[in-house]
Amino acid sequence: MTGSTWPSDWHDLTQGIGCEMCTAGRPEVNRYGIRVLRRPNADSYLQRARIQRGYTIVIWRGRHITEPTELSDEEAASYWRDVLDTARALIAHYRPLKMNYETLGNSLPHLHTHLVPRYRAADPRPGRPFPLEPQSGAEPDFSPAELDADVTALRSLLGHTVPHL
Repeated sequence: MTGSTWPSDWHDLTQGIGCEMCTAGRPEVNRYGIRVLRRPNADSYLQRARIQRGYTIVIWRGRHITEPTELSDEEAASYWRDVLDTARALIAHYRPLKMNYETLGNSLPHLHTHLVPRYRAADPRPGRPFPLEPQSGAEPDFSPAELDADVTALRSLLGHTVPHL
């Protein structure tokens, strides 16, 4: 991509300055999704946008870091257990053909992992990586009834309880 550059505030973002995932706190609902898992160091959010059914993002909730290599061994075990627990629940509920795990942080440098179930029918790129793009907010959402049913099922599989904050 000729002419592309990293954002001018990239260094600040890598330090947590202006990091949307840090400043947002730990809401039950954010502008992209609904929390289905809350653990001491991670939250998992089922995405509302009709990008892919079951698309979920697991967000590291300890101190601000950009790379999984910055985690201590204990933190890494905790984070990846939360990622895998979320993936197992998604697999049990949606029964995808394949699950994709993407830990990138190229547009927002805060440790998080995209879990993208892949299905035989209507897959945009069978046998290739899912074509994820940063969400603009203009994407159509799944119906509230469909989201509510999925959130309820996933929370049940994950043993989620809504905290009183």
